[in-house]
Amino acid sequence: MRILMINKFLYQNGGSETYVFKLGEYISSQGHEVQYFGMEHEGRCVGNAVNAYTENMDFHDGAKLSGILYPLKTIYSAGARRKLRMVLEDFKPQILHLNNFNYQLTPSIILEIQKWRKEGNRCRIVFTAHDYQLVCPNHMCRNPDTGENCEKCLGGHFWNCVRGKCIHGSMAKSVIGTMEAVFWKMNGAYRYIDTIICCSEFLKEKMDSNPLFARKTVMMHNFVDHVKRNDAEKKDYVLYFGRFSKEKGIGTLLRVCRELPEIPFVFAGAGPLEEEIDGTGNIKNMGFQRAEALEKLIREARFSVYPSEWYENCPFSVMESQMYGTPVIGADIGGIPELIETGRTGELFESGNAAELKRKIRELWNDRDRQKQYSRNCRNIRFDDIEEYTKKLMRIYRGENPYTM
Repeated sequence: MRILMINKFLYQNGGSETYVFKLGEYISSQGHEVQYFGMEHEGRCVGNAVNAYTENMDFHDGAKLSGILYPLKTIYSAGARRKLRMVLEDFKPQILHLNNFNYQLTPSIILEIQKWRKEGNRCRIVFTAHDYQLVCPNHMCRNPDTGENCEKCLGGHFWNCVRGKCIHGSMAKSVIGTMEAVFWKMNGAYRYIDTIICCSEFLKEKMDSNPLFARKTVMMHNFVDHVKRNDAEKKDYVLYFGRFSKEKGIGTLLRVCRELPEIPFVFAGAGPLEEEIDGTGNIKNMGFQRAEALEKLIREARFSVYPSEWYENCPFSVMESQMYGTPVIGADIGGIPELIETGRTGELFESGNAAELKRKIRELWNDRDRQKQYSRNCRNIRFDDIEEYTKKLMRIYRGENPYTM
């Protein structure tokens, strides 16, 4: 099978790139042909046979956005269509697997794929939704100024993005983002997508607020790397690992840490609230960790805390913690509750509720027997590894239900 992976970034930029690269590498190892299409960049690490890529677009560059043509290119890109056509003609993919494409590649590439199909080329368009972009112009369902989660744009009411200045707190960027959403809603290009993969039931529910998408969505939790199960010796600390930012609930967690001075916490990550973390006596800031060092921190923690306050989709941190035998106290928001077996592999608390989080942490910290039982239960938890995930994906590629054999 010939598969063209499409993602605006063809270098490591975040979780969606990890998904694209790992999936592409594994699918290739199974005997399929995989090529990639996206933006040119000095860090690009994958590509296609004809070296056709779009120019590097930066939606964060306010100077460029103040021009006349640049904002229009973030809505519709004739250049992206031309470059993609070169790849289509050369590679003749049977599957077009879309990932993040808005603003830099633009949905105009879907029109080119559909045009190519009408010329007699059979292929399927599969889209993995990594966020809420198609139903919310700022892709987070969250107003950055107020810090409140927001669903006003669901159902296609995109002008609320302008009212709230929801994209980076900028009126100009919010207008562009709204224009993009309205234009493609009216154009109807998304109807050509055959299947939309959502990484949580929560994300699927939000996508299904658009009746067009509701007929196309399927839920598949993200895959995690297969890990060796062992009983690491637990040490005396509670772990948080991830980004140090407000939407991740770090403000609430810091307040709780200060009110529990008898409990040692370890934080691993980076972000804008790092100074506040460094100023808290019972927190040891390990900074950004990766690979074996991070794995060791996770395995040896009594339990981890995931206090997010935005609509998380399918956070790897929650899955990884349990896979390594470490229970999780997680916020009951977004897709997090789908990943934790309450009372077996962890606990849930009301997102943003510092008093409840404090109580949950103190109770679990003081109950070593429950910690050990939760850790034992984590051994039996099941998340798809890349092999299992790919088996389901291949059924989708063939136009089948991923959950039927």
